[in-house]
Amino acid sequence: MFDNKTILITGGTGSFGKQCVKTLLNRYKTQKIIVYSRDELKQYEMAQEFDSPIMRYFIGDVRDRDRLSLALRGVDYVIHAAALKQIPAAEYNPMECIKTNIYGANNVIDVAIEQEVEKVIALSTDKAVNPINLYGSTKLAADKLFVAANNIVGTLKTRFSVVRYGNVVGSRGSVMPFFQKLIREKATELPITDPRMTRFWITLQQGVDLVLNSFERMQGGEIFVPKIPSMKITDLAEALAPGVPTKIVGIRPGEKLHEVMCPAEASHLTLEFADHYVIRPTIEFSHCVDHTCNALGEKGFPVPDGFQYSSDTNTEWLTSFQLLDMLKQ
Repeated sequence: MFDNKTILITGGTGSFGKQCVKTLLNRYKTQKIIVYSRDELKQYEMAQEFDSPIMRYFIGDVRDRDRLSLALRGVDYVIHAAALKQIPAAEYNPMECIKTNIYGANNVIDVAIEQEVEKVIALSTDKAVNPINLYGSTKLAADKLFVAANNIVGTLKTRFSVVRYGNVVGSRGSVMPFFQKLIREKATELPITDPRMTRFWITLQQGVDLVLNSFERMQGGEIFVPKIPSMKITDLAEALAPGVPTKIVGIRPGEKLHEVMCPAEASHLTLEFADHYVIRPTIEFSHCVDHTCNALGEKGFPVPDGFQYSSDTNTEWLTSFQLLDMLKQ
């Protein structure tokens, strides 16, 4: 569905953006891929790696509505990946986080409708479920904005959906590169916040595939959640550094013991598909949508009342071998 289409990725110089561009170039005959971000150095470096004639590099900030309006002219699909993601930085600079993650999201919505973009998918996070930090709170607000946007499009074709997933293996700022750095430095112990802590894990390519598949499945208003494995933080440390002792340092501010991607409070809205869940909108749209059957004809079924998709009660768990294989990928 991406052949002869123009795709714009906000925050496109990040880890997700690079892998997404690589995948689009390898799999499809896209008309144009636009990387929209505010860091000229990262764009320059990315342009050395991806120098295809269909690539465009557009310097701009999602906070700048006018600049977005120029960038989205003639665009068919938008992947909204731009965000301030570091939890401590968000707590220390709250309005900066709000301006990018909420106001920026609203700008993407307004301009996508204005330019009659066909489909928009926003990247979310498990931190947006029952948030206890500002980053998660802003992402929850952004999720709500993107879902509700389907109710203001009127007769226009533009549709909005959200993709939510957990920690990306090896991504910048995650615990894995931190542990690997300590291991390279011959650390005698690894710091563990809490031995009970669990997290969802997904590879970068799996995240990209989920987003691209969701463009084909979406009808507007869904929150797509993949079925992915969990792992205890202690098992992760043992897999990366067998036999190296751990030291309990306590949970950091804004951190949870376990992460949730489908909350129990939304069980009446949650549908289970073969390899993913869909959380339906809490509001009814002016146009009727049956989310139990997606655009590919796949069928979803209601989950039991009170169902919660949480990293500690997950039915799928990563082994050490599987984790190391994911890191190699």
